[in-house]
Amino acid sequence: MAKKYTILVIDDQGKPIRESRCSKTTIRLLVTATLIMVALLGVGLYRYASLHQSIAGERLMQAQLARQIHEIESQNKQIQLFADNINEIKSSLLTLNDFEQKIRIMANMEHKGGQADLFAIGGSMPEDLDTQIALREDHDILIRQMHEQVDQIEQVAAIQKTSFDSLVKSLDGKRNLLAATPSLRPTRGWLSSEFGYRISPFTGKRELHKGLDIANRHGTPIIAPADGVVTYAKKKWLIGKMVTIDHGYGMVTRYGHLDKFKIKKGARVKRGEIIALMGNTGRSTGPHLHYEVLLNGVPVNPMRYILD
Repeated sequence: MAKKYTILVIDDQGKPIRESRCSKTTIRLLVTATLIMVALLGVGLYRYASLHQSIAGERLMQAQLARQIHEIESQNKQIQLFADNINEIKSSLLTLNDFEQKIRIMANMEHKGGQADLFAIGGSMPEDLDTQIALREDHDILIRQMHEQVDQIEQVAAIQKTSFDSLVKSLDGKRNLLAATPSLRPTRGWLSSEFGYRISPFTGKRELHKGLDIANRHGTPIIAPADGVVTYAKKKWLIGKMVTIDHGYGMVTRYGHLDKFKIKKGARVKRGEIIALMGNTGRSTGPHLHYEVLLNGVPVNPMRYILD
């Protein structure tokens, strides 16, 4: 017969409230079950801790990945901004080159190379960089193109600086000629007709328009685009009230369809001085200035000299 063990259950005050009898086998089973439960609990806690640590590590990796993605996107935006700046610098160099050519024309100096010659170092003029390119796919291509164009721009900038230094030295002895060159826009407004052949609004025939038509409100001020002497200031048939200024060096400018004169014949005028007000006199379709530039008596395109 299996030996029995007595188990007392006591209360808070240490008094027995219940008595149970268990066999040795039963106690062993209870102990074994308890140990198994403790072991299972330990395994569960270990796995939970491992899982928690794994989740924390994954979250840390996700945060690092998100930070790296943000940095890459920020770097890509910077690369695109630098590419935009390279395009702007190249455009500015071309504008400076055009400006230099105008100055040389005005000063009757030897012309240097144009835009194509300016960027002819190592090949033709480079196309603008595509700043909308997908950097994830073509990152290296854009970076390589940027390096190439930066190197080319540095060479071109050095050439342009040398050319400007030469220009400044040459201009020192031509100040009077430059002062007499009509380089300012004579009035503000919109260009309603350019220099060159056109169909006349009055005759319907093709004829040479010898100047520019600049339209604006009646009474808009008109200025002298260069220093000179007024040689004519009165009404002249189709062109209406007209002013003529002799700037010297074979350069003459004419202003037609005026409303009021602000100077008289024989007056010396300075660049920027108001000489008349815009009108609609003579044969005209509305208030505007007819502006001509003549070089040795031959009409030339005024836009060739205007710098502002």
